[in-house]
Amino acid sequence: MAFLSEILGRTVTDLDGNFVGKIDDLIAAEKLEFTHPVVEAIVIERKEGKLTAPYSIVMSLFAPAIPLKCHVEDIPPYSIRESDIYLSRDVLDKQIIDTDGARVIRVNDLELVRVNGTLYVSNVDVGIMGILRRIGLERAANKIKSGLHIPLNANFISWDNVELLRHDQFMRLRVPVESLADLHPADLAEILSDLNKLESGQFLDSMNVEQVADALEQVETDFQASLVEDMDDERVADVLEEMDPDEAADLLAELPVERSQRLVSLMEKEEAEDVKHLLTFPEDSAGGIMTTDYATVPPNITAEQAIKLLRETASDIDTLINVYVTDVEKHLIGVFSLTELIFADPNALVSDFMEDRIKSVHTLDDQDEVAQIITKYDLLAVPVVNEENVIQGIVTADDALDKIIPTAWKKRLPRFYR
Repeated sequence: MAFLSEILGRTVTDLDGNFVGKIDDLIAAEKLEFTHPVVEAIVIERKEGKLTAPYSIVMSLFAPAIPLKCHVEDIPPYSIRESDIYLSRDVLDKQIIDTDGARVIRVNDLELVRVNGTLYVSNVDVGIMGILRRIGLERAANKIKSGLHIPLNANFISWDNVELLRHDQFMRLRVPVESLADLHPADLAEILSDLNKLESGQFLDSMNVEQVADALEQVETDFQASLVEDMDDERVADVLEEMDPDEAADLLAELPVERSQRLVSLMEKEEAEDVKHLLTFPEDSAGGIMTTDYATVPPNITAEQAIKLLRETASDIDTLINVYVTDVEKHLIGVFSLTELIFADPNALVSDFMEDRIKSVHTLDDQDEVAQIITKYDLLAVPVVNEENVIQGIVTADDALDKIIPTAWKKRLPRFYR
């Protein structure tokens, strides 16, 4: 038993012991008669360039210096095939969807086993020991493990339990696509970010509309636009309807005007109206970054009635942490949290337990001002009103902090307000 990381970089010598180069990669091939790929060739890094040699001329791959059975000038040619797998280039650090743990894991190393002179790729190492082995700390880790009784167990996935997904010159490892529903949208977004254009399109095609919408909301707007570039308009419109209105508006603003208008025309009337309203505001204003997904109740109903009303009107709202109190003309007059509602006397009027001192922003306030208010008062969301104090939407913390925190970091923050 050996590992790919232990072989990479080893010296290769010819039949007389002369230096030939260093191991740069191993090439394997899948064969119908075997469940595991068979190593077919080695790639040698030389000053003159890379040399690919058949594995059959290797005397011992596991020796400290790898000897060949011939002189360097007598190395027979190896014909590269489209189906060949470059174990280091194509497999190391690539992703596996682990549906048992509902997460994305990476290939840290590959275990190699020799049986009757044939070298197979037996297991994929996805554990911390694979990382430590690659950086030369495996022995030290084993000493620490035995001396301090720290668990650093190996973590392998048999090659026959993963499925190769190869398009063009790329490949990925994955389990059946039916299990995608078990993954967090952030994991789906991570997978998308590591795929080429063709692969990402096929990956999105394998997901339902809700999954696509959730995944797109986890990546930056320009990347969203590239992902939907070749997607059918009807499907994109369905995805936009599932996205938060502010996210949908941001994506539409990133697309060509003609296509953006066409997509809005394909959306359901209510969702389309919300998005069109958001697109009328400057991009970096409170109105431009707010969402129209929020809940309101009147002040003259009881807590029990408010709960019933929210069940009827706000069941599909994601950002339901605070409930806003408005009069018949939609003027903002109060706010309360769901916690306050739950613990309120069922017969108490909303006006009795709501907070009437409300921090709000105006639709044309700059995004920086909104972010300062949210951070100063430690808010999860802030309501947005017009000049008549009529509520227009809410700005959530992650959207307000977009300028202060780099977008790639902001997207990784927990969405506490959800």
